[in-house]
Amino acid sequence: MKIFHVDAFTRKAFAGNPAGVCVLTHPMVDSWMQDVAREMNLSETAFLIRMADGYSLRWFTPAVEVELCGHGTLASTHVLFQEGFARTGDRIMFHTASGLLTAWQEGDWIGLDFPSKPDKEIPIPDDLAAALGVPVRYTGLSHFDYIVEVDSEQAVRDICPDFGLLLRLPVRGIIVTSRSDSNEFDFVSRFFAPAVGVNEDPVTGSAHCCLGPFWGRRFGKDELVGYQASGRGGVVRVRLRGERVNLFGQAVTVMEGELTV
Repeated sequence: MKIFHVDAFTRKAFAGNPAGVCVLTHPMVDSWMQDVAREMNLSETAFLIRMADGYSLRWFTPAVEVELCGHGTLASTHVLFQEGFARTGDRIMFHTASGLLTAWQEGDWIGLDFPSKPDKEIPIPDDLAAALGVPVRYTGLSHFDYIVEVDSEQAVRDICPDFGLLLRLPVRGIIVTSRSDSNEFDFVSRFFAPAVGVNEDPVTGSAHCCLGPFWGRRFGKDELVGYQASGRGGVVRVRLRGERVNLFGQAVTVMEGELTV
């Protein structure tokens, strides 16, 4: 079975968020997929298997299976088009733990149709305030994560969280965000998820299912551009469509190989 290493939410190699993509020839047991994800040692490895009306798609970190993964879906779509499993103009359907997701090509970008995950404001939890160590303007809770707005882009870039404290929190991850200082982007963010074995995820598509509605309300618009300011960095375009969010990104294949076990 072929396996690919793809950098997602970037148009250049060695940036964005790397994902493994394995196109299965037949179903495999969960423990084998978890072992492969641990071996790849990337924030997520995606596993695809052909169905009558699309693909079954699952995502594993080196530690656990996750319910939704944007960059793994983008990387998977990139591989399907690159390897000829899909043709220009096709709309690919993925059957996932988060329901039916679809993907397509739109010019030089790949579009993903994901569920919207808006937040509700909450008081900032004590462990979260202590772990971040920066002034907080707003705290919300979405389906998966806490979202925290801070005062400036520089505060987002400089934050050095206490991962031991973050690990105590009852959420998948913590999104830290602010308005962007650049005219090129509307907002910047970073994403920390030690609970699923990823201290900092380089570019997190699923977090933008919350970031999109969050900043859409503040800016009063339905199309936004975000920059995830990790060490690798990456760009996510967001289009709000009611209960759905369209995410757009680019991807580059860095390596491809063959599993021998």
